[in-house]
Amino acid sequence: MTIDFSQQRANMVEGQLRTSDVTSSALLEAMGEIPREAFVPGRKKALAYIDEDIEIASAAEGNGARYLMEPAAFGKLVQLADVQSSDVVLDVGSGTGYSAAVLSRLASFVVALERDEGLSGMATEALNELGCVNVAVVGGDLQGGYADDAPYDVIFVGGAVDRVPQNLLDQLRDGGRLVAVIGQGNAAQAHLFVKDDGIVSSRPAFNLAVRPLPGFQEEPVFIF
Repeated sequence: MTIDFSQQRANMVEGQLRTSDVTSSALLEAMGEIPREAFVPGRKKALAYIDEDIEIASAAEGNGARYLMEPAAFGKLVQLADVQSSDVVLDVGSGTGYSAAVLSRLASFVVALERDEGLSGMATEALNELGCVNVAVVGGDLQGGYADDAPYDVIFVGGAVDRVPQNLLDQLRDGGRLVAVIGQGNAAQAHLFVKDDGIVSSRPAFNLAVRPLPGFQEEPVFIF
């Protein structure tokens, strides 16, 4: 049976995004056009538009599994960043490249940072096939960011973290925004960080449960 991905994409916009208070017309248009299935590996393509996270890489060698964030959560987090057409964006933990593809429709240029070579290879191939010429896929430690192209107008952190490293905040341009989900499970909150005159302030925006981004979890501290 042939899957009508275009209809599923339209259903995602109407049934998952709009009902979750994603109202940005530019973002809705981008997510309504980018073929999410192109960024989902193998047999899981049929699941591309479900309202759940999709595993794109299994846990291995001490690293946690990686996930494609569910559409509504992703849309709400991108909307919080308020990406403008002139912005340069750092996409931290870009995975197979879906987030970078969507951001590329909203911003001037996107640096897609990914440490997993298998995922970055998939991202490069999919982004090239879609003609996303304003995206550069780069490798490196996610916590370290990518200083070569800093400063950034927007930094998008693609998974839950225990805290945002100072390295990333240092790479924000004055007036720039960073969005990240801090915490775990249903108690986690989306935060908006803003740099103003060199000083970074933050505020919680809404509760948002997303999968953790490996490498950003703090070791438990034992108090005697």
